[in-house]
Amino acid sequence: MSSHTHNHVHTIADDIKDKTFQDVSLCYQCGKCSAGCPVRYYMDVAPNKVVRLIQLGFYEEALKSTTPWLCAGCMTCSSRCPQEFDLAKFMDAVRETAIEKGVKVKDKDIITFHKAFLNQIKSFGRAYEVGLVAEYKLKTMHLFDDVDSSPGMLLKGKLKVLPHNIKDKESVKKIFKKTAKK
Repeated sequence: MSSHTHNHVHTIADDIKDKTFQDVSLCYQCGKCSAGCPVRYYMDVAPNKVVRLIQLGFYEEALKSTTPWLCAGCMTCSSRCPQEFDLAKFMDAVRETAIEKGVKVKDKDIITFHKAFLNQIKSFGRAYEVGLVAEYKLKTMHLFDDVDSSPGMLLKGKLKVLPHNIKDKESVKKIFKKTAKK
């Protein structure tokens, strides 16, 4: 009797499983995540469909989608999932994989926004909206796109001129240093 060895080719689904410690096959496409997503309207592919693309091996289509980049990480999807699949963590892994693979995302400004957001977290330990917007606009040169809404947001206290201080910014910086070494 001969034994057959199967050589499993490491796939992007495996990469995502390695990063999230969860299997994409958990998702059975109920759509509760997409139904509750507050930014779904702006996405080119529903969040559950990005999972489906990965499940079916359509990696390039999933990685090129704007959906993972628009994910706000609000955890609404993860909290609604009957399978306890952490879709927000999955979207993080998809973004990270797209960057690692050098995938050209449909809207290059999305990656610029993502990097500006991470820079704010790295610098201040949390999101600093004015700094985020300033960095994004300077890098994309979309300086006056929404200039009409800014004064109103400032007056209503929606945008803080100065960043909020957190107690232990050094711990956040250490996290960035550790992940940069990988």
